[in-house]
Amino acid sequence: MIKALTGSQLALFFGLFLTAGCTTDFEGIDEIDREPVIEPDYSGVTIPPNIAPMNFIIREDGKSFSLSVKSSNGYVKKVRTSKGVVRFPLHKWKKMLKDTGRGEISIEITAVVNATEIRHYRPIKIFIANDPVDPWLCYRLLYPGYEAYKQLEIIQRCTENFREKPLVDNRLLKTNCINCHSFSGNNPDRLMVHVRGSLGGTYFTEGKRIVRRDLKADEMEYGAVYPAWHPGGTIVAFSSNSIVQSFHASQVYNIEVTDLASSLVVYDAENNEMSPVTETDSVPYLETFPEWSPDGRFLYYCRARQTADSYASDETKYDLVRKPFDMSSFSFGKAEVVFDACAIGKSVSFPRVSPDGKYLVFTLHNSGNFSIWHKEADLYLLDIQTGKAERMSVNSEFTESYHSWSSNGKWLVFSSKRDDGLTARPYIAWFASADSVGKPFALPQKDPALYGHLIKTFNRPEFVKGRIRFGPRDFERASGRKALKAGWRGRK
Repeated sequence: MIKALTGSQLALFFGLFLTAGCTTDFEGIDEIDREPVIEPDYSGVTIPPNIAPMNFIIREDGKSFSLSVKSSNGYVKKVRTSKGVVRFPLHKWKKMLKDTGRGEISIEITAVVNATEIRHYRPIKIFIANDPVDPWLCYRLLYPGYEAYKQLEIIQRCTENFREKPLVDNRLLKTNCINCHSFSGNNPDRLMVHVRGSLGGTYFTEGKRIVRRDLKADEMEYGAVYPAWHPGGTIVAFSSNSIVQSFHASQVYNIEVTDLASSLVVYDAENNEMSPVTETDSVPYLETFPEWSPDGRFLYYCRARQTADSYASDETKYDLVRKPFDMSSFSFGKAEVVFDACAIGKSVSFPRVSPDGKYLVFTLHNSGNFSIWHKEADLYLLDIQTGKAERMSVNSEFTESYHSWSSNGKWLVFSSKRDDGLTARPYIAWFASADSVGKPFALPQKDPALYGHLIKTFNRPEFVKGRIRFGPRDFERASGRKALKAGWRGRK
């Protein structure tokens, strides 16, 4: 716990520096020409003005540490910690951010190593943007691996403090698999959750109730997965897939998830009807991961040629494709390739268009479409107008996978395995333009050591504009009602 230095401690400590001046020849004081190592790494990051306290641990030798926290508007706070664990009181942190506005915070750390050695490090800088982030983040929390369904939750977490609430808990759903939560325009009142198993179905929130639906119409060979809400809020695009998991002896890819067959369908929630997204091309394709443009005029998705050997995932490469959509006639036009990943021997997954419609972020990896198991998976930014795509600066040497935009388009959250190569953590990056993207930071936690000992992985992070009113018991009650079967558009 942080403790404020007493007057006598401050006088004694800073008296040493007054005596030494700016030189390094005072015995026992070392000016270290680098920043101290802290965990999580918050050095040089750009943060929202409404973010929760950026608690951290000092990973340097020292019996005690003194901190001088300064903001660009003149705020100064002196604090001390004996164990290197730094926690900022919420109200003081909020006041500092509010008073600072768009500016920066400087954190100077001095370590007392022993009775004769003191180390003073270069200050850590944290930059504050004008743009707030959505107040809630929703993600799936589970053990990393395959078919780990025994304890699986969807959590909603406030980004402005450390409050978190479970949204769905599969222990109340007979340990069925819960996945693919999705929001209509970051709206907490309009969401859906897919459940697989004995209580299977797609659970929609509608007003004050949750409705369980069976979206696999009789005309569909496979179920509906990977949802994308149309901006109008009444229709949802899905991929209808036959999915298998395979295991390899390779040290590079030991688990792979593959589509044996996949096509696109659209669900009309008002009429409870499914309809196909027709393909005029005679070439057999695998189609997955739909995503609407903000104006609803285009449906983006990932498309691969279907190979003779459906299990040869290393030969399956997905391009980024889009089709025009006419809402009045509920019809699609001809597909066009937006990013030809096959031409460079790569594969695309998870296209996400910015709220202003100018940019699209996708994950690029060597093959297949399940990038979470690909160490080489990186995020790329596509300028939709020019067609130019570039690797983003937010990437690491490990997996970057699922990602989504904040409602104002100024923040990007994504799952990253950069901490240990195994568990995914939610990282947030400021997005001003294609040429101005902030260094990403891990979602702050009340206990800054959490990521170091939590073996669960954070999956499918989505920003939400408010708190979701439902909880696990509401989904449990909905699971006891019969699923409403979807029809097929044009069925006679």
